[in-house]
Amino acid sequence: MISKNNRLTLWILVAMVLGIVVGYAMHTGMEETARKEVADNLKILTEIFLRLVKMIIAPLVFSTLVVGIAKLGDMKTVGRVGGRALLWFMSASLISLLLGMVLVNFLKPGVGLQLEATGDAADVIGKTGSFTLKDFIAHLFPKSIIEAMATNEVLQIVVFSIFFGVACASIGDYAKPVVKLLESVAHVILKMVGYVMNFAPLGVFGAIAAVIAIHGLGVLSTYAVYIGQFYIGLAVLWAILLGAGFLFLGHRMKELMRRIVQPITIAFSTTSSEAVMPKLMEELERFGCKDRVVSFVLPLGYSFNLDGSMMYMTFASLFIAQVYDVPLAHDLPMQLTMLLTLMLTSKGIAGVPRASLVVVAATLGMFGVPVEGIALILPIDHFCDMGRSATNVVGNAIATSVVSKWEGDLGK
Repeated sequence: MISKNNRLTLWILVAMVLGIVVGYAMHTGMEETARKEVADNLKILTEIFLRLVKMIIAPLVFSTLVVGIAKLGDMKTVGRVGGRALLWFMSASLISLLLGMVLVNFLKPGVGLQLEATGDAADVIGKTGSFTLKDFIAHLFPKSIIEAMATNEVLQIVVFSIFFGVACASIGDYAKPVVKLLESVAHVILKMVGYVMNFAPLGVFGAIAAVIAIHGLGVLSTYAVYIGQFYIGLAVLWAILLGAGFLFLGHRMKELMRRIVQPITIAFSTTSSEAVMPKLMEELERFGCKDRVVSFVLPLGYSFNLDGSMMYMTFASLFIAQVYDVPLAHDLPMQLTMLLTLMLTSKGIAGVPRASLVVVAATLGMFGVPVEGIALILPIDHFCDMGRSATNVVGNAIATSVVSKWEGDLGK
């Protein structure tokens, strides 16, 4: 008998196949204006699903993180767990960025390639102004927790929740009713997660059908080398992440991957790793990670540990540099400077639409690459985003599990 979780995963896979079939039928059998109109209507299914998920992220992060910190007990423990998490995140980010840089220099997917810039890059380029170190640091701290929750600024919610949780831990018995209330809220929100996930197949169908209807399958053949080499890079990154996970978790890595198949599938098909954060929390706790660690480390991971996105940033930036044959494509010291720049400018992007492209666009301008080059990769960004979103989920699941193991809090 198929379990409820496996049944939902099956429906998601069916929705992906149906989305491809329906999208291709629309692309070949309808006029351009008509199919764009229908595709826009299909996107409503995905929008509804993503809105339902975003509806529960802010209260879930706040309630679980405060409860987790209160249970950790003191600043020493919070600092230790946070330090271990950030050590893993920074190491994984550096490896991901380096991998993207090495692969592009070795495979040279953009050298001698004659591509025509299609699509409107203005919406991406227009968002690049605020990506500076000063603005990033200022952005960390919320002006209002209400505003941060209303706009789903995960990093700002995390900062407020850390202060709130530490305050609860420091005053002891006075805070027990508040912590108990937030623990109950967290359980209610997690129950809501189950209801929301039932809409996932519809969201998946709408996302896939809309993009195939507009671009067709032909766009994949045009960029076959770029997409193929990027996915080779993701495969290598997965091997590194799984190897590191196996090093610390041993045979339990197999069980972890089995538990997160559904979140990976949803992230892959909707191009949103944020969409599965509530479900991922639930599965990691079932795997044996203590709620106090999951609720602290995972939200941090969604701001500091986007492994797939990090690899894509160096990959895409150097690909565009190769196409235009600018100095960055040949200058290794300049590339390493770009890598360190990306380490900083990429840390506040969780929840920003086309976040990776926004950071790439901001970086291109700093290193003498035409920012309009973003338009070269816009047509197939959706297909690349599928892979990097799934990779972000894997990276955060392994990071949270390893930190739980380090803390001696990983149950069987």
